[in-house]
Amino acid sequence: MRIDRLELQSFRNYDCQQVEFDGGCNVIFGENAQGKTNLLEALVFLSCGKSPRARTDREMIRFDAPAARLLASVSAREREFQVQADLFRDRRRKLSVNRVPAKNSAALSQVYHTVFFCPEDLNLIREGAAARRKFMDTALCQLRPRYAAALVDYHRAYEQKTRILRDAEERPDLLAALPEFNEQLVRLGAVLIHYRSRFVQRLHEYAAANHAECSGGRETLALQYATVSTVTDPAAEPAVVAEQLREHMARHQTAERASRLCLSGPHKDDILVSIDGRDAKQYASQGQTRTAALAMKLAEREIDKNVTGAYPVLLLDDVLSELDPRRQEFVLNRIDGGQVMITCCEDDRLPRLLGGRVFHVEQGVIR
Repeated sequence: MRIDRLELQSFRNYDCQQVEFDGGCNVIFGENAQGKTNLLEALVFLSCGKSPRARTDREMIRFDAPAARLLASVSAREREFQVQADLFRDRRRKLSVNRVPAKNSAALSQVYHTVFFCPEDLNLIREGAAARRKFMDTALCQLRPRYAAALVDYHRAYEQKTRILRDAEERPDLLAALPEFNEQLVRLGAVLIHYRSRFVQRLHEYAAANHAECSGGRETLALQYATVSTVTDPAAEPAVVAEQLREHMARHQTAERASRLCLSGPHKDDILVSIDGRDAKQYASQGQTRTAALAMKLAEREIDKNVTGAYPVLLLDDVLSELDPRRQEFVLNRIDGGQVMITCCEDDRLPRLLGGRVFHVEQGVIR
């Protein structure tokens, strides 16, 4: 997978910008708040229809503009693609692949994938379960279209059920719709658990090897998928998992109505991370948690490559400046074989080490 060219119009702080990338390494440097991260955000968005930063499309449109356009020329699977996104303030976005309208964001993921790594991801281990669920969802939505569709539908059913539980005291008639949404959550939740479980199994294999190498073999990293307690085998077929989810939901029915909260389902899933048998979130040092986060993100890249047959585009957003020399070297030794975009604040040793092309970003202009 390779992004050959990117065009931006009224996206973030970019007015009208075109840039052609090297097929290997691209170093993008400049001071803070000049547009480096915005550039990587555009590449992520065109790969999956989601931003790693913005909650709404409006946030990505330049302040003085009614709309924004993102257009990428991509080489993948021995074919050429054009992926385009038009964002508007007052109506829904338009997505297209080779000028054919895309039904949903999943159509973009069928063209190319990205792995985005920013300094905040170094806190992946210490943050709450929501951060690790997002990590799983981001990777799986690109790899498995069925998962992406199930996740959207699950969130929609979850919101509807939460609304019913919240308003049922004033409107008891709403409870008549509860069984329908429970069944949707059971069916869709089983799909999410099935795919998440298999993903974490592979993630454990690659991340454990990465962590052992980065730590010089002194530490052992283990990852375990945690989901609803009644699910005995998360990797089982969705029909089996659904029956066990149904049982769990029935047990919590009274508690859900009393608390007005949705208490049962994979929206509480987590990845349990341990180093040498101890809970990393509680007991690991900052260096250990950073090594574990690095190992997980690089494992995501390897999983993507094994599924698709090609490395995803790796986007490193000022990550190296947050690492000590040993961990920097660990990352740099593992980015061969695919296209890489690395942002940094100074045009330092990276171009000499990595080759490729160097870009300078200043006030939304790329040179």
